[in-house]
Amino acid sequence: MTEKNLKILIIRFSSIGDIVLTTPVVRCLRKKYPQAQIHYLTKAKFKNIIGTNPNINKFHFLKNEFKTTLAELKEEQFDYVIDLHHNLRTWFVKKKLACKSFSFKKLNFEKWLLVNFKKDTLPRLHIVDRYFETVANLGVENDHEGIDFFINLVDEVDISKLPAIFSEGYVAFVLGGTFFTKRLPNEKVISLCRTIHKPIVFLGGNAELDNSNLIAKALTHAKVFNAVNKFGIAQSASILKQAEVVITNDTGMMHIAAAFKKRIISIWGNTIPAFGMTPYYGSTELEKKFSTLVQVENLPCRPCSKLGYNSCPKNHFKCMNDIDESKIILALEQ
Repeated sequence: MTEKNLKILIIRFSSIGDIVLTTPVVRCLRKKYPQAQIHYLTKAKFKNIIGTNPNINKFHFLKNEFKTTLAELKEEQFDYVIDLHHNLRTWFVKKKLACKSFSFKKLNFEKWLLVNFKKDTLPRLHIVDRYFETVANLGVENDHEGIDFFINLVDEVDISKLPAIFSEGYVAFVLGGTFFTKRLPNEKVISLCRTIHKPIVFLGGNAELDNSNLIAKALTHAKVFNAVNKFGIAQSASILKQAEVVITNDTGMMHIAAAFKKRIISIWGNTIPAFGMTPYYGSTELEKKFSTLVQVENLPCRPCSKLGYNSCPKNHFKCMNDIDESKIILALEQ
């Protein structure tokens, strides 16, 4: 088998952030095997996240009938499967394809120990670096160039079409977060926006629309533009790319912002940076330069979950309510 005939399948089903964080592996795999056929399997709803990546030759999307997906993949006759998701469905994929596979080592037990018993056995290693451990036996090494996110020309947002004040620079404020316990409360957002002197663009999806409208209504001054649910992922990425600084919860858009080497102020509620999902720049030097983590230190109930809840299980939500806003403002002013 020559490199030209080599065919590799990468699997990551979800979610936005996790998929974006696989792009360094994709790029370095392409560098190692420039003539190989690299395929990627994910969910159809994430096509706009990874579908513009020029390092991938072909995409496969999960069908409603899983057997149809398996049959489609079987016809490709892959040489290797790189499983960066590692769950029951990916096990079925690997079993069906019956080729050499490399599987991402999840830390579910270690996270369970930390969440339930506050026993910290987690390695201080970013998930991107753990993805690279998965492909080490293929000779793929991290080039430390960070994350990739590719925007088609049609999705580039012309900032000049926003109110004139935004053409002189703005702060992108990502309001999203999969769970309530990962989102900064509205009162905190309003308080911060009243203190920030730069123009602000709100970003988020349909789930954040009602909250963003409430926040925008409380901020009647002209320096806030509510772009929540007005743009798709790629267009929102374009707005992030053109921002001076990004304020964000622990969410997928945070990782897209890191792809553009933006200054990021990330706010952490029930989840913690030790889970290995902080903004990734490829080097500790850039991380120190561009990334500021804001959280309530030494709160005994953190982390209460590796993902999040729709309400605070302790009914006090101190992990977000006690966030020191002055740290965010200081980071903005630096």
